[in-house]
Amino acid sequence: MQTHISALGTIMGIWAHPDDEAYLSGGLMALARANGQRVVCVTATRGELGTADPVAWPPERLAAERTRELAECLAVLGVHEHHWLGYRDGGCAAADAPTAVARLTELIARVRPDTVLTFGPDGLTGHPDHQAVSAWTGTAFAAAAPGARLLHATIAQRRAVPGDELGIYPPGYPVRTPDADLAVDLVLEPAVAALKAKALAVQATQTAGLIATLGLDTYSAWVAEESFVESARRVLDVVSAC
Repeated sequence: MQTHISALGTIMGIWAHPDDEAYLSGGLMALARANGQRVVCVTATRGELGTADPVAWPPERLAAERTRELAECLAVLGVHEHHWLGYRDGGCAAADAPTAVARLTELIARVRPDTVLTFGPDGLTGHPDHQAVSAWTGTAFAAAAPGARLLHATIAQRRAVPGDELGIYPPGYPVRTPDADLAVDLVLEPAVAALKAKALAVQATQTAGLIATLGLDTYSAWVAEESFVESARRVLDVVSAC
């Protein structure tokens, strides 16, 4: 697995909200950092609307807490390079796309990643912020990362998803990918899965309830797989499904 990760070189993940990065690539990031690879994380929003209790967590307070949580989460994973884009939670689809693309193009050109990770066009969960970030990243990648790889996060078709019965995903999501089409297919060793679960647990405003419902062992097993598909493959799959 370590050799496979090393082939990804310098990795840049571009995500919409705090916790996207850890859920979708926490193990990959930890393994890459253990190899001595450079890992850079970019987050579009501070996730200030991510609560079922806006009275206890008004946007300003939640944004500050999720900012702190993400810094601690990334530290657990060994990632020390992070950039905020500063967009409103829930507002990415309405943001000025050329400006967002220009900012990402500049970041990608500065970092010069070998591999860029982000959402596929479907956003994995259908969230408009995820879909907007995917579109921005694809355009910026095309402009600034010749020769690099663009990988879209996906769920392997073989994987059992507790969200099916817990209502984590909206109807029709996540779109799953046949195992044969996966470009990166990680099944984390127990120690790495435990580290990833620890990093996610730090983001308690988002994960505490689910961890309590599933139990730590079940939760750790649930997050122990990470899968990515080459961007061209995911675009073809989405088009053919329409």
